[in-house]
Amino acid sequence: MAAAGRHKTVGVQVAGIQVGGGAPVVVQSMCNTDTSDVDSTLRQCLELGQAGSEMLRVTVNLPEAAEAVPSIKRRLMLAGCRAPLIGDFHYNGHLLLTKYPACAAALDKYRINPGNVGTGRRRDEQFSTICRVAVEHGKAIRIGVNGGSLNQDLVMRKMQENTDHDLGLTSEDIVNECMVLSAIESTELALESGVRKDQIIISCKVSRPQDLIAVYRSLAARTDQPLHLGLTEAGMGVKGLVWSASAMGVLLNEGIGDTIRISLTPRPGGDRREEVYASCELLQALGLRAFAPSVTACPGCGRTTSTTFQELAERIQDYVREQMPVWKTRYDGVETMTLAVMGCVVNGPGESKAANIGISLPGTGEAPTCPVYVDGQHFTTLRGTYDELSAAFRALVDNYVDTRYARKT
Repeated sequence: MAAAGRHKTVGVQVAGIQVGGGAPVVVQSMCNTDTSDVDSTLRQCLELGQAGSEMLRVTVNLPEAAEAVPSIKRRLMLAGCRAPLIGDFHYNGHLLLTKYPACAAALDKYRINPGNVGTGRRRDEQFSTICRVAVEHGKAIRIGVNGGSLNQDLVMRKMQENTDHDLGLTSEDIVNECMVLSAIESTELALESGVRKDQIIISCKVSRPQDLIAVYRSLAARTDQPLHLGLTEAGMGVKGLVWSASAMGVLLNEGIGDTIRISLTPRPGGDRREEVYASCELLQALGLRAFAPSVTACPGCGRTTSTTFQELAERIQDYVREQMPVWKTRYDGVETMTLAVMGCVVNGPGESKAANIGISLPGTGEAPTCPVYVDGQHFTTLRGTYDELSAAFRALVDNYVDTRYARKT
């Protein structure tokens, strides 16, 4: 669903998915594999797609990566994954896209960083070359300005203007303004190079929440192009989640943002899907999209000295994520289901009744029974070991899905 009062933007079609133009906000993610390793990149793309990513971005930095792209795209299609494949280009995109036309044809969108396409006059020439390839192949582009790789000629010029005219702007103000100017000027150059308005998406990504809010408010006021939203270099774990949500939640609630990515730094060997789950949860928390059943669980206190409810909540959350790729192909509306796994009598029955299906486990000193509520009514009471409770509750969830949601034809 599109939120009321959303920033009015042009609609851009990317391999059958509409971005902007009132369409729902789209979730995207980026692989961190070596793109030339087709097997590992394909595997991660499929994992990200199953987790809920609706656009998949890969690095195209070397000839070997460009040569691998057509195979990756072909195998994604054979596996039934229709998510658009995006190529991320820096420094040599004009060379790779012209030297490897099969790569240019296979990709569904090109991400161009205007700060990394060259310097001086060559910057405009090389940027225009990528645009012409996009026109030739009928591809969308994202003009992706990054705070860490901003055009320094533009920054120095604006710094000098600030000094010469005693404008009193801070360095942060100037950099933020340069971000927006770079995006607007690059969009104008893309249009002059033959790219249509309905092929262009813009982003201006910085690493601090307050700057991101300021930049995107300014950008939204000055363009009707769709906007990709994200805090770049957000960081790891809790920090990355909180910083991203604090900025992106404000903007999305104001109707700004047509695609999003929460750019989490994974732990070594960590699960890349975490950034997809985070984006989906953010949109779901704001009521903009529904991707998967939500699981309510209490934080625990001195009444819940047993870890049973925590273990069950984690197992149910994992189970829902595992089942969603199957459920969403079979049942209409299952992503709106709500579940509750509660740890004691204080809020357990109330929260369980408020969910479609909920279980209230006993707290410390309470009777060893687990009432289960379905659509607000007491349905059954479970007893037994943790494994028995877990299996029985999962069976009840399966039965609820099968009996409450219409099967897709």
